Amino acid sequence: MRSLPEADFGMPDIRSPLRYLWWNARAQAPALLGGIGFATAWWLLQALVPAVLGKGIDAVTAKDTDALLTWSAIMLVIGMLQAFTGIMRHRMAVYNWLAAAYRTVQVTARQAARLGATLPKRVSTGEVVSVGNSDISHIGNSMEILPRGTGSVVAIIAVTVILISTSLPLGLLVMFGVPLMAVAIGPLLKPLHRRQKTQRDLMGELSTRSADIVAGLRVLRGIGGEQVFATRYREESQRVRAAGVNVSKVESLLEGAQILLPGVLIAVVTGIGASFAIGGEITAGQLVAFYGYAVFLIGPMRTLTEVADKLTKGHVAARRVVRILSIEPEVSGGTGTSEGGVLRDSYSGVTVQPGVMTAIAAALPEDAIAIADRLGRYADGDVTFGGVDLAKLPMAEIRTRILVADNGARLFTGRLRDELDVRGDLSGGLDIRGDGSGELDVRGDSSDERVGQALYAACAEDIIEALPDGLDALVAEAGREFSGGQQQRLRLVRALLADPEVLILVEPTSAVDAHSEARIGERLAKARVGKTTLVCTTSPLVLDRTDHVIYVENGRVLAEGTHRELLATSPEYTATVTRGED
Repeated sequence: MRSLPEADFGMPDIRSPLRYLWWNARAQAPALLGGIGFATAWWLLQALVPAVLGKGIDAVTAKDTDALLTWSAIMLVIGMLQAFTGIMRHRMAVYNWLAAAYRTVQVTARQAARLGATLPKRVSTGEVVSVGNSDISHIGNSMEILPRGTGSVVAIIAVTVILISTSLPLGLLVMFGVPLMAVAIGPLLKPLHRRQKTQRDLMGELSTRSADIVAGLRVLRGIGGEQVFATRYREESQRVRAAGVNVSKVESLLEGAQILLPGVLIAVVTGIGASFAIGGEITAGQLVAFYGYAVFLIGPMRTLTEVADKLTKGHVAARRVVRILSIEPEVSGGTGTSEGGVLRDSYSGVTVQPGVMTAIAAALPEDAIAIADRLGRYADGDVTFGGVDLAKLPMAEIRTRILVADNGARLFTGRLRDELDVRGDLSGGLDIRGDGSGELDVRGDSSDERVGQALYAACAEDIIEALPDGLDALVAEAGREFSGGQQQRLRLVRALLADPEVLILVEPTSAVDAHSEARIGERLAKARVGKTTLVCTTSPLVLDRTDHVIYVENGRVLAEGTHRELLATSPEYTATVTRGED
């Protein structure tokens, strides 16, 4: 089977689940058409079996050996063709399922990378996880069922034509009976749609709850709160179970209808056909053929019911995907250029000079974070870079040249060297910040000496030495084998190896001891000498190693100077950095 195609990320503006499913179908049109062709041939070959069987029985009744051998040979050929078309139909069905499901993964992942910091503000983690857990399956099923559904419609029409040409009453009975049964199933679809949506929403909330519990398990155990959250999780899981039971109730009725309604049609067609055979209006072979057609119709009719069920589930799943795809980033870029230089935030008055190690000490940590977000273009603001409005620069260029590294960044699973020596590609930008605003690529071009220098600057050599495989050690999910201080130092190593034009560090030493903090402050200043660096911190041990300190209060610059100058001239600064102590 050929490899899956890459998703067309230049897809049109999709505002509804149906349009998304239609776009997905168009994106794999050749495969779908091939699947429809094989499925139609497969159904039609099955539809011919009762007719050939009836002709063979008539040949036996007439004791016509030549006719019997002829129809037997035809049956053999039909069987061989049916086997071939059945194999190809199934192969195309699997291909269409995988293509639709993982195209959804592709577009969702690309959208998550495009949204960056906007995504966690607008959509819960559980909802995004649900797309990859269950929604892709339903969307894949909706594409997989289309060829079979189309083929079943063609087969029903073909059987109806054959029956009408053989016996007008029986043909009309089938022609009108099949649509009536389809209409009878219709009232079950709306409540099924509604209950499935409720179940999906509850599953997303439960996924978010479980992710929060796993992430905070250490803290919960420390305060003895794991039992409380376990109880809450149990309650929510019971709501999800109840919603699943409600869905199953409707699905059971739907499944029962798939058996009962075709069975009624078979009984009616067979009874009427038997009376015609007794009256001499049809032959014994035709009666067997009619019975075979009545039994055969169960398959296409069940498929039509399955089409309604899977398309309904696919519609519900596509609604979640469309919700994510319809979100627009809170910030966007332009097409301008900048030679670089002074980075200035007009609202706060913070000015970062090129080639200088600057620090922001804020009375409230939130003010420093807000300034860092504006300077890094993670939030709107009147910011200039080298005299050019930062909002006019392409986002890829901003992410490449300005790196904001905060404590929300994550260590990813993989070899430690690869997780430290990374970069963002030009389409997504750096994602050291860990918010999905860009795509991480393994750079792998940093020499051992350069990696060693970054480890030294971040005081992280002891972490590597303690690992049996050193830099080749495998990092577990979110770096959970490392302590908070170790993770912070490794994140600093990653930021230093990225070596951006402007590096903005938010509280890079908040989780380390004072001795390590002093060494990091001194080594960081040497590692970034001559490069533009901004450190948001209130640690005197780090502030004393910077070239220039900006004190911010109520979101605005209140004082500037060196650390020691501000200690001597600004009581507010002194109170902030010394925590009110002498």
